[in-house]
Amino acid sequence: MKELIPYTKNYRKQLFLGPFFKLLEAIFELLLPMLMAYLVDSGIQKGDTGVVLQAAGGMLALSLIGLVCVLICQYYASIASQGYGTDLRNAMMAKINALSYRQLNRFGTDTLITRLTNDVNQIQTAVAMLIRLVIRAPFLSIGSVVMAFIIDWRAGLLFAILLPLFAVIMWLISRWTVPLYRRLQTQFDGLNQRVMQNLDGVRVIRAFARKKTETQKGIATSEELTRTAIHVTNLSALLTPLTSLIMNGGIILLLTIGGQQVSIGNLQQGQVLALINYLTQMLLALIVVSNLVVIFTRADASVQRVSEVLATPVDESESHGSLTPAPTSTVYQFDHVNFRYTEKSGYALTDLSFTVKKGQLIGITGPTGSGKSTLTQLLGRFYTAEGRLTFYDTPIEDWEAFALRQQLAYVPQGASLFSGTIRSNLLWGKADATETECWQALDLAAADFVRTMPEGLDTPVVEGGLNFSGGQKQRLTIARALIRKPAVLVLDDALSALDYQTELQLRQGLRQAFPETTIFIISQRISAITAADQIFYLAEGKLLGKGTHEELLATCTGYQELAASQGGADHE
Repeated sequence: MKELIPYTKNYRKQLFLGPFFKLLEAIFELLLPMLMAYLVDSGIQKGDTGVVLQAAGGMLALSLIGLVCVLICQYYASIASQGYGTDLRNAMMAKINALSYRQLNRFGTDTLITRLTNDVNQIQTAVAMLIRLVIRAPFLSIGSVVMAFIIDWRAGLLFAILLPLFAVIMWLISRWTVPLYRRLQTQFDGLNQRVMQNLDGVRVIRAFARKKTETQKGIATSEELTRTAIHVTNLSALLTPLTSLIMNGGIILLLTIGGQQVSIGNLQQGQVLALINYLTQMLLALIVVSNLVVIFTRADASVQRVSEVLATPVDESESHGSLTPAPTSTVYQFDHVNFRYTEKSGYALTDLSFTVKKGQLIGITGPTGSGKSTLTQLLGRFYTAEGRLTFYDTPIEDWEAFALRQQLAYVPQGASLFSGTIRSNLLWGKADATETECWQALDLAAADFVRTMPEGLDTPVVEGGLNFSGGQKQRLTIARALIRKPAVLVLDDALSALDYQTELQLRQGLRQAFPETTIFIISQRISAITAADQIFYLAEGKLLGKGTHEELLATCTGYQELAASQGGADHE
């Protein structure tokens, strides 16, 4: 909870003035039944038109002033809740972008999306209700009891009995519903996760004819959520008939007591009407309180979930280090490096030791699941490994994260493009790139198809780059990396969608254009790495072979088998 308090500092005025004006409106509302009693008893019954007009004018004035107070409160509540929600979303976005890969994996994409959207909305609604009703509703409930005692102590006792009775009923219902609302939010996470998983893997689902099975799983998840929602709704719905029962029973008792007191002259008819109004005000205010309990219960679960993200300390892989050393001839040195994704999981990489020099072309290959992509994640310190890993002869953990990653350009396995244009995607690599630099990068990446497009660099890119083929997307992501002119270029299976001639043209162009850039090519295709200065063969997270193509063909059994399975993969 304490993580969310600082975001209220810009709205302290609204958080004070909003409830203040709502309190004024509640005071005026408590005065209205007294004026009504005065109008009936001293005006209508006595035929005094002046009193009637005076009382009616007073009621109208109080109503209008109350309306102005409500509008002012609503204005302040809107500013505070919407502004607070915006600030909270911005803080969540900043925090999510600062989390390490390990932390992102721990939370999961689905729950982060839910926390950023649904949970922040729940908190935003709670802030609005806090300003508008959290003081007004209890004040009206207690104020109605006080006003009843002022009119008649017997009626006041009835109010004093009904108030805690209704409060106990609300507490019992809330006690049952609070855990269910929390379970409901967890089930929403599960449903979001399944929907996202199915959308991401829709082609695989259809290719394996799993549409019916996955649909049934989705329906089962949805039905479980529906059952919980119905259960909690039914429990919450008990409040309405119970409120009606208490209200109608209270009115009957009040009329009975009031009728007796009127008959003996202790009360007047207008006072009885005022008491009925106060009873209605009290019970309606208590219903509002019960709704606030539901809103704040949901918000409490959301506060915990949002606070968990905001309170997560930035992983040392992101925050540690402040150095920006000068380049040296040794780019990377791995010395007995081990890595595992979680403390409970096995090691994904074991005892890696090798050295990479400036300007070298490094090929990394091995069977599926051997740790190739995991190794590339260590190059940019996206994860923290055990052992000694240096970049330019400086321990990688001592580097300032931004400075370190400015040295790298990374092209992942799945070509990732962002909605916008080809130009805007290229500018991710270099924000101030000129048009000439954009075309040079595209030409070097063999993305000549862009020149044939009518809009050229301004060709639209839909979300995920779905309006381009796999090969086109790969070449665009490579161009985005090349425009940066990095010291280290990592191509993580980024050539898989290219034909042999395009791949060869691109690799040769890279060596000529960036002779001092250290290039890592991760691929299961031997033809993509035969010209490498060093090739690392990985299997089960271990470095089983290291050397040139010819050396590994002579010394590494796994590499020999991989090459043989691809027809020998002769050297270019």
